[in-house]
Amino acid sequence: MESVRSGLRAGDLEKDNYGRLACTACDEELSTRNDPDEIGKVRVCRECGTEWQEM
Repeated sequence: MESVRSGLRAGDLEKDNYGRLACTACDEELSTRNDPDEIGKVRVCRECGTEWQEM
């Protein structure tokens, strides 16, 4: 699982004017999975299932 920042630098993710993240492979907006036992959030593409960690 990569971080959101490295996904943005690599071109796997893109951010729109409102700060929403989207997967470039699927053009699908990412959903958020927040586990209270872990630090940070996990952003998930509903289409391809790829996950990125956001601190």
